[in-house]
Amino acid sequence: MKHETIDLGLKGYEELFMTGEERLNNNKPRVDELPLSELSEFPGNPFKVQQGEELDRMIESIHQFGVLVPALARPKNDRYEIVSGHRRLAACRALGLAAMPVLVREMTDDEAVIAMVDANLQREHILPSEKAFAYKIKMEAMSHQGTTCGQLGHKSRDAVSDDESGRQIQRYIRLTYLIPEILQQVDEGRIAFNPAVELSYLTEGEQQVLLDSMERNDCTPSHAQAIQLKKHSQEGALTEAELSRMLSEPKPNQKEHIRFKRDELQSFFPSTYTDEQIKRDILKGLELLKRQRERNRDAR
Repeated sequence: MKHETIDLGLKGYEELFMTGEERLNNNKPRVDELPLSELSEFPGNPFKVQQGEELDRMIESIHQFGVLVPALARPKNDRYEIVSGHRRLAACRALGLAAMPVLVREMTDDEAVIAMVDANLQREHILPSEKAFAYKIKMEAMSHQGTTCGQLGHKSRDAVSDDESGRQIQRYIRLTYLIPEILQQVDEGRIAFNPAVELSYLTEGEQQVLLDSMERNDCTPSHAQAIQLKKHSQEGALTEAELSRMLSEPKPNQKEHIRFKRDELQSFFPSTYTDEQIKRDILKGLELLKRQRERNRDAR
């Protein structure tokens, strides 16, 4: 079954640079310079505008060259609701600009959701929580349009994702069942994706007990432990004592760790860095330090 496509009026890059008269002659949506005061964020947008290097680079680019690609918005309650371009809007606000170029397009709620998700999934860095809620709301929007769940695995431009299977999409959506504190640890890289999916089957109360136990023991569940926690939960046998016992068990091949609190390291890295990115840069720095020490030793 062929999915219904959403025509946003963008058939090629040349259309971004058409004049208003050319757009009218070609029946294309017009790009307007709209006041920032008339622009509203999309409600329920799962993609966060993160402070950090990416936003700083965008601010610098707009400062030098202006907004090269117009944002996409739709009329909504005498204002304009941003569908794609939240970071451009944030950058323009940071620069104190009064207006920005916007391509205005009439869209239904479902069309706007799908367009927003598709545009933002092209970003270089996407948090697991962002992808999880994005897939969820896009799947709901497609369902409203008559697309069934059985079609999620189809590799077409109208599928939920061209890059991931329907099964993987469903696994991402499972993350939306995690309590915010545990989901944040997934975003920070402290809990890996696979165990996080298993933990999503625990009740909210069980997840809260798990969170308390993780803080007491300064550890997170392995994938095998997460599978066992899910099994005990589904059997109704996951008591607080059993959860604490399982979490305190040594993991296979567990070794001693040197631990730092994230707050002790955060000032040295961009705020958007995950734990894995911090670890990577620390190891690179230590490798450089090791080489410098070897050079100093050889020079003696």
